[in-house]
Parts: sequence; structure tokens; C-alpha cells
Amino acid sequence: MSGRKRKADDDGSGGDDDRMSASPSGSPAVSMRPLARHSTKRMRTNISGRPLPLPRLLETLSADEMRSLLQSICDRHPDIGHEVVSAAPRPSVQSTLEVLSKYESNFQAAFPFGGRASSDYAYNRVRQQLDELLESLKDFTPHFLPPNEAHSATSLAFLDGATDVIHRLPDWDTYQHNRHKQEAYEEMAKAWAAVFREAAKKAGGIQLQYGGWDQKIGKHDELSGGRMQEAVNELRVGLNWMDTPGPTAASVADTMSTRQQLLNGTYGMGSPARVGAW
Repeated sequence: MSGRKRKADDDGSGGDDDRMSASPSGSPAVSMRPLARHSTKRMRTNISGRPLPLPRLLETLSADEMRSLLQSICDRHPDIGHEVVSAAPRPSVQSTLEVLSKYESNFQAAFPFGGRASSDYAYNRVRQQLDELLESLKDFTPHFLPPNEAHSATSLAFLDGATDVIHRLPDWDTYQHNRHKQEAYEEMAKAWAAVFREAAKKAGGIQLQYGGWDQKIGKHDELSGGRMQEAVNELRVGLNWMDTPGPTAASVADTMSTRQQLLNGTYGMGSPARVGAW
């Protein structure tokens, strides 16, 4: 019994010392606190359906859907249409030419595969897209003409790109079908002439001396087969007005300078150019 007791004392003699040495001297006893339980109560949500707010709805619409919706609203409410026209930013030359390019792409894509692109069959297949392209050209062009457009450089930049669109229209086998292109050239020539006429009145026509417009209109006249002659003549009048003060009908009809001959493609033909005329 005494040996068993000593063994028990020997086994437990270090236990109290170990427990005492593990905790700081004089530290209070640590009480076990129950862990706080997180609330599992969920917030109440409104599960009833409702329409989207207007800003969110507009975010989901494509550009075509937005235009269609706005057009429909303006048709039903003309006063809103007037407000949109007055508040919308002015179309730029680049953005307008991009729209014309889309119409032109639709026109080109409508051509049938195979066969002649100038045939009557091809014309009948693309007639609708051709009309849409020409109608858009008729609607956009007046926007860039005076007095609606006050800057001649802006007007001329648009006319330059729009005339290129006409150049790319095909020449059809049937003569009657070509009237669309011929009428487009006539209207475009009048537009060029109007801008040249207005530009000659501003700052002594200085705008006509820069940008190479004499060469550009000469090139357009050449590509159109001489159908831009009205614009060429108007530019010639403006240039003569800058050359000599107080132009008269006789001075306008006088022998053309080298630059004027270049404008209508007669340079080097007939009498030689007069040195110093321009």
C-alpha cells in the first residue's frame, strides 16, 4: 500500500507544478463564454414584378430600336419631334457620310450573284436599295448648303464625299435607268455652285483659294462626263472676281487663264495659255 501510494504521488507530483507554470502568476481564471450565434433571419425582399426604370430600359435597346421608338413617338407627337430637332447636335460631315456609306453597302449587297451588274435583271433586284440611297442623298445635301450651313469648308467637304457616291453608281444597259444618276449629278452640280457662289462673298472669296477645290471640282466634272459644268463655271466666276475688281460679263467671258482651262479640261487645246493671267 505504501509503495502504491508513493507511485501515485510520484506520478502526480509534477502535474500541479506544470499547470501552475503554464499560466501567469496571479492571472484570473478564464471563464468559458458561449459563442455568439449569427442571426439566420433573412431580410425581407420584394418579390413582386415591376417594369424596368426608364434608364435601364433604354440601356437594353439597340441603336435601330432606339431610332424606331423615337421616330414613332415623334410621329404621334409633332411637338416632341420639333424639340428633338432643336436639341439634337448637328450632324457632322463624317457621321453623315458614314450613314450614306451604309445605304451604299446595302445597295451593293443587293446585287445578284453572276451575270452583268448593269443588266435589267440586276437593276430590278437593287431598285429599292438604289431609291433609298438616292433619297438619303437628297435629304442630307440641303443640310450642308447655305444658309443652313455657314461654313463653306464644311459644305465643300460634304459635297466632295457625296459626289464620290454618285460616281460609284453603275451605268445601266437601259438608257432610261440612268436617269437617276444623271439627275443626281444635276442636283449635285447646283449644290456645288451654290456653295461656290456663297464662298465668293465671304472674306473676298479666300476660301476658294485653299483646299484645292479647283482641282477637285475639275476631277468631279471629268468623272461625271462634264455634268458638273455648272459648278465649274461658278467657281470660274468666283476666281475671276478675286483676280479683277468689279467683274463684268465681258471679263467673265474673256480668254480663260491656265487655271480656268484646267478646270474645264481644255488646257493645251486651241490658243496657248496667257502667262500671268492667274
